[in-house]
Amino acid sequence: MMVLISYDVSTADEAGKKRLRKVAKECQNHAQRVQNSVFEANLDYSTFMKLKDRLEKIIDKEKDSLRFYYLGNNWSRRIEHVGAKETYNSEGILII
Repeated sequence: MMVLISYDVSTADEAGKKRLRKVAKECQNHAQRVQNSVFEANLDYSTFMKLKDRLEKIIDKEKDSLRFYYLGNNWSRRIEHVGAKETYNSEGILII
């Protein structure tokens, strides 16, 4: 299932900057960055729930926010890209 993950982490203090780095790193481990604080994740439900749980444990719910947009399995018809940054095929060949 495709999920769009966005976050807003307060960086008013050093602890916030640390949380921001942790959230970004956790997202990068499981998803493709499409904008500064926006990631696309094409994951099975169990893996997504583990990622969501880890992200919720990192943020400060009084200062930060996470948003999850569930695009489902027919996601390719729900995403339109316009602009300079190249898009990618999350179901294509992965070269590491």
